Order: sequence, then structure tokens, then C-alpha cells
Amino acid sequence: MLRILVDADAVPVKQEIFRVALRYGIKVIMVANSPVNIPEEDWLESVIVSGRFDAADDWIVENTQKNDIVVTADIPLVARCLKKASRVLDYRGRIFTENSIGNLLATRDLMAHLRDIGVNTEGPKVFGKQDRSRFLQLWIP
Repeated sequence: MLRILVDADAVPVKQEIFRVALRYGIKVIMVANSPVNIPEEDWLESVIVSGRFDAADDWIVENTQKNDIVVTADIPLVARCLKKASRVLDYRGRIFTENSIGNLLATRDLMAHLRDIGVNTEGPKVFGKQDRSRFLQLWIP
């Protein structure tokens, strides 16, 4: 059975995920470090993990199956899920692949190094209507 696993601590597209899941009959599992406000539905599950920093990421990797859809913006989590043959996308409508993840990991590491040595780097762009729209367009058959 196809499932959507969501790295849910800061997901800006919850309602869009719920709408898509309901339309296509897909089970959704919201994984977070603290309670996430979600409706009571048979196709919707909330998993609260506690403990170490990457507990939600670890739970997602341990429980994802081939062809599950994982929604996250966490690049190391993307890489781990791709190794398990999951389909991975982010909140802005970007689809990750084995071909793209190497460059993304390298860029992430470079930016972290620059911040560590005191270079002021820009954070991500503000999430907007176009991002929300691009995310929804991924689901059009």
C-alpha cells in the first residue's frame, strides 16, 4: 500500500498533503518530535518520537518502504530515504533523485563549513504561494 511519510515538525504544506491523500486514497504518517495538530481520520496517523536530535529522521528511514513517498526538506534524510528506494520530495515541489542528491549534499556541507568559519550565508527563501502551487502540481496524474 502506498504511503506518504512526512517529516512533520515544520511542514508548511500539511493541508495540501491531506487533500492529496484523501483524493488518491493514500495513507499519511506524520512524524514529529512534538504533537502535530491533525484531524482524526483513518488514513492519517501521527507518530511522536522523542529523544535525540534525529529521532524523527531515524524513524522515517527505519519505516519507509520501496516506493513510499517521503516529504522533507532535510537533505541528509533525503539521501537516506533514496537508498531505501523511496520517492522523496520537498515542500517546494522539488523531486529528489539519486542523480541530484550528491550535489545537494556537497552544497549543504559547503554552506555549513562557510557558516562555521564565520561567513554570513543566506538562509532559504521565504515559503510562498508559488511553492505551495508547485508542490500541489506534483500530484496531478
